[in-house]
Amino acid sequence: MYNDRFKGIFVWKRVHYFQKGSANMISQSTLFLFILLIIGLIAKNQSLTVAIGVLFLLKFTFLGDKVFPYLQTKGINLGVTVITIAVLVPIATGEIGFKQLGEAAKSYYAWIALASGVAVALLAKGGVQLLTTDPHITTALVFGTIIAVALFNGVAVGPLIGAGIAYAVMSIIQMFK
Repeated sequence: MYNDRFKGIFVWKRVHYFQKGSANMISQSTLFLFILLIIGLIAKNQSLTVAIGVLFLLKFTFLGDKVFPYLQTKGINLGVTVITIAVLVPIATGEIGFKQLGEAAKSYYAWIALASGVAVALLAKGGVQLLTTDPHITTALVFGTIIAVALFNGVAVGPLIGAGIAYAVMSIIQMFK
């Protein structure tokens, strides 16, 4: 009886291990997330590591069946809302006010920053569209971000801007087809 109950746990059979529906199965998605977790830890990408930790927590507490569909459809908008809140905090705390805005308007650096902010927001808008209509692009964007962070000391700014740039390039390519 003991041997039958714990056979799948202690005996590592490839067919049994990946067989769908097995009680002690490690799915392809779990393995994929685990590999991404290791890469995130090596690359010291805190956002990726925390995100995967949350996904594992949801998955292994069986809340994933209820939460994953919601996150898949509304997650990007929730993330954008959190980022927007973070950007507006200096205004809410009084660190940035009309005086600082007026002083900044006198500098051409501020105008460059303003134009950059507009460009990034427009790129991100295209990124939201792309990630919503073509979610498998996220994997390539995450790998691209990890490569840039790990190999080139890049900064992980998230998949939205990357998706926006990809969307802009794809749109340009479509114009020439």
